[in-house]
This record gives sequence, C-alpha cells and structure tokens, in this order.
Amino acid sequence: MMRRGVKWLALLLASGLLAACTRAPVASVTTADRTAIEARLRADIAVLASDDFGGRKPGTPGEEKTLAYIEKRFTEIGLVSGTGDPGSYWRMPVELVSTRPLSSRITLGKGRRMVTVAENDGVGFTSRRRALAAGGPATGVPVVFVGNEDGAQLGDAMAGAVAVMLADPGSDGPRRAALFAQRATAVVTIVPDDATITRLRRAGSRERVRLASEDQDNLSAYITDAAFAAAIGKARWERLKADAKLADFAPLEINLAMTLEAASERREFTSYNLVGMIPGKVSGSGAVMLLGHWDHLGECGAPDAEDRICNGAADNASGIASMLEMARRIKAGPPLARDVYLLATSAEESGLLGARAFAAAPPLPLSSIVAAFNFDMITIAPAGSALGFIGRGRTPALDQVIIDHIARSGRVLGDQALADSFVQRHDGAALLNSGVPTVLLSSSYGTRDILQPFLSSRYHRPSDQVEALDLSGAVDDLLLHEGLVRIVADPAQYQPRAAEGTAP
Repeated sequence: MMRRGVKWLALLLASGLLAACTRAPVASVTTADRTAIEARLRADIAVLASDDFGGRKPGTPGEEKTLAYIEKRFTEIGLVSGTGDPGSYWRMPVELVSTRPLSSRITLGKGRRMVTVAENDGVGFTSRRRALAAGGPATGVPVVFVGNEDGAQLGDAMAGAVAVMLADPGSDGPRRAALFAQRATAVVTIVPDDATITRLRRAGSRERVRLASEDQDNLSAYITDAAFAAAIGKARWERLKADAKLADFAPLEINLAMTLEAASERREFTSYNLVGMIPGKVSGSGAVMLLGHWDHLGECGAPDAEDRICNGAADNASGIASMLEMARRIKAGPPLARDVYLLATSAEESGLLGARAFAAAPPLPLSSIVAAFNFDMITIAPAGSALGFIGRGRTPALDQVIIDHIARSGRVLGDQALADSFVQRHDGAALLNSGVPTVLLSSSYGTRDILQPFLSSRYHRPSDQVEALDLSGAVDDLLLHEGLVRIVADPAQYQPRAAEGTAP
C-alpha cells in the first residue's frame, strides 16, 4: 500500500508539474528583463514622439527625421535590406498626391437667365488645380438626370456628359464612382438642404492625401434641392423626382445650362515605406512579416492652442518601438528558418496608403508571407489585460496557432465584437485583403473600458504623449508575439493553408 501510495503521489506530482508547465507564460522573462524591455520601448517612443519630429507627417521635415531614426535602428539591430532594390537599401517610394479645396462656383439657368448659386446652396470639388465644365444647350455637352441610378443604362452615351443625381446616403459614393468610370465630365448631387452643404464644405476643407496611382481627374458638385428647383422650375423638378421613383425610369437629358468651376491647392510628393529583413536559415521556406505605421498627423491641435503638435506616442510611435524591440530580440536569439521582414509604412492616417502601395508592388511574393503581425497603438493597457484579436476568423490555420499559444501563455481573449470593428481600420487590412494571413493582437483592443478613455481623451490629439503611456501591457503583448513569431517561422510547426487570408 505504501509503495502504491508513493507511486500515485509521484503521478500526481508529475501531472501537477506538467499542468504548471502548460500554464506558464510563454517567453516569460525576469522582472529585470521586463524593466529593460520597457526602458528600450520608452526610449524609442520618446524620440519618435518628440516635438523635434513635428508629428511625423508624410511630406514634411518630420518624415525625413523619422525615416533616418528608424534606418539607424535597423542598422544597429543588424537587419539587412528587404526592398529587393540595391539602389534603395531601406526605402520603398510611395507616390502621393495632396489636395485642399480653395474655391468653387456654380451657375445654373435657361436661356439668358443664368444665376450663380449662393455659397450656402452649392459647393464644388476637384483634385486638379483648376477644373471647369459647362453643359446644356449650345455647349454640345448634355446634362443628364440619372435620379437614383448610376447611369449604367446609357453605357458609352454617358461619356462627356454632366450627370445630375439625387442624394441617397449609403450609395452616393459607388454611384458617383460608376458615373466617373463611364467618363462623365462632372457629377452633380442634389442634396436636401443647406445644412448638408455646410457639412460638405467643412469636411472638404481638410487636406486629402491619396496614392498617385489612384488619383482621378474628377469634378464633383453639390446643390441644394431648393436651388436646383429654382433654376429648372419647381413643378418640373417635382415631376422629374417623381419619375425617378418609377420602376421603368431611364436617365434623360434635361434642358438646363450649367457651369461648374473648382480650384484646389495640389501637391505631388514622394513618401517612403521602410523595409528591413532578418534572413532565415532555410531559403524558400517563406517569410513572417512585422508591420506598423510610422506616420502621424503633424500639427492637429486647435489654431490658437499653445501646443498644436500631435506627437502620436501611442499612435503609432509605440508600434514602431515594439517592432524594433521584437527584431532586436529575434536577432539576438536562435536563428529562425524563415525570413522575418519589418515593414514601417507611410500614410496610414490617410487611408492605409503605404500598406496598400506595398501590397500593390511588394518586394517579395505576397503568397510567400505565411503570417503578418501588425503593431498599432499598443501602449494603452496595463499588464494582465485581456487580449484583442483583430482578424480572427479570417485565417483559420493561423487562428488556431494563436489561440493555442494564448492558452499556453495564460492570457485571455477580450471583447471579440470590439476587435472585429477594427478589421478594416488598420494597415493589416491591406495585406489581409490581398490574401496574406494578417492579425493585430493587442491588449489595447481587449475591452472598451480600456480603449474608450484613450479614444475620447488622447487619440489624434496633442495629449498623446509618451509620459501618458502604460507600457506594461505592451511588454506582455511583445513577449506573446515573440513566441508566436518563433512558432510560425518554423516550417515544422506551422504551414499555412491554401488561400489563407483571402477576403470573404
């Protein structure tokens, strides 16, 4: 009995030790190591989020300072170029166009009775420095009323025409794009009231940045229902709107003269993504990618504010700092089989433009990237916080590896609905939508109680400063990522499924 009891006790102890091992934090480190990691993160963030960098806006002196600092850190860590271009060691150009509306003028009428639409009744926008379109009788350019349609019925007949459409929230953008795709000279949208014009004018006054490859030579105008009715005749306008609701409605030419003018401040410039790499031991086995955006908003405080610089400490100096620390730790550890790429992207704040440019012209086949991890706004949560898993459900094979690793680490997952709301709002979406298995794992997105106070007080404000950051949760997340990268960089432990990461 005694021997049998000793045997059972040994089994129980062994099973307890095994359970303890499975619950132990993955890539756990000493308190001193955590302190050192946090100090390195804070040092990089402090530099990138300093006033000297001016808010890291693309196309400003702050961009060059940012790029130079990251390049310096790439070199210190021991990365090699990942651009695939011997003539550009770290930098991949991102061609951008910036526009800011300056003025617009709209005139409407019939015969000799031409009236200039008042500013509170109409506004026009163009991406060109100056655009002019005239349509109606004696111009050779038809003015075509398409109602709530997109003019597709007319096909090539829409080319060169001025299209007039009724506003329909939710579908206006695609309809307008379809009309321009049919080579309409201009698109005029009739909106309900002058309050809508005020909102459009206010929104349109801001600078817009787009990829040069996606720049369109368009002229858009917006006119209130009342102003358009006064020009074409109220009774006739009511009949046209009623006809537009009929099932058999077809676009038709209307007898109305129209002149549209708009001018913009336009600037074309080159920004840069930075790409570094840690070569793997097994050539051709694929790659793991770490990415984060280096840009922020520049000056975004109120015009009369004492501090107008939006330093972007959490968003996203923190992501770049974490990526650099990850690379340092990976480089210092056992060599990995797969290549590890670091991508620091430009112009995320303008619509994921740098990431989209990378996806459109990558230096390596996108199909060779077995997993990508985005680092964005990661220094909000304290240690021990629930983990946000952005991208869950889009990459099943990678999902399982992540979930298993989270379980072994002792971490817990947070509010999945909250995480899901950010799927298309981070740089990883550009890769995910191009078929690359991509996720963002951060305790910043684990619960609304943690995220919302940051969004309401510091997000995109001058108050996003390094002094306000809690780096303890970021250290947790970094160590979790380190373990994950070592798993997915090993072909013996992880092989992605075919078509993993494609958009649903």
